[in-house]
Amino acid sequence: MQEKAAVLVSVVMGSDSDLPVMEEAVKVLAEFAIPYELFLTSAHRTPERTAVFARGAAKRGVKIMIVGAGAAAHLAGVIAAQSMLPVIGVPIDATSLRGLDALLATVQMPGGIPVATMAIGKAGAKNAALFAVRILALEDAALQKQLQSYIRRMASDVERKHENLK
Repeated sequence: MQEKAAVLVSVVMGSDSDLPVMEEAVKVLAEFAIPYELFLTSAHRTPERTAVFARGAAKRGVKIMIVGAGAAAHLAGVIAAQSMLPVIGVPIDATSLRGLDALLATVQMPGGIPVATMAIGKAGAKNAALFAVRILALEDAALQKQLQSYIRRMASDVERKHENLK
């Protein structure tokens, strides 16, 4: 029986309705073969669950947390307040304000509680995972090479698309 790799990245969301956005992060992590977990918790509806999860993540081997939330979007900040791990926030378009409320709630952290904040929605979730890959690649030469290859493929795709325009 093959042993499961230790989780390096927690992909956290405040609601199951956030999953279609956060799946973009999961796709990137899977492409780079980075072990991840999905976790659902709410800063407001399950504050104790959230705190216990955040405080215990590092002990379980987690290195980075990607946190998506919409509306009031306090989840990333609450997790950052309970953990010393890097937290990457993904604002989600969940209200009539089209994610602007989530963006402001995620990016406007008080001094001392850092949350790296990405763009609203799927692009933000994808970039959050790529940011996590870059952090992990600082100490992993093989992952660094994989990331360089990914970047070259993106450039090649642009060149190919340009040629198709002619």
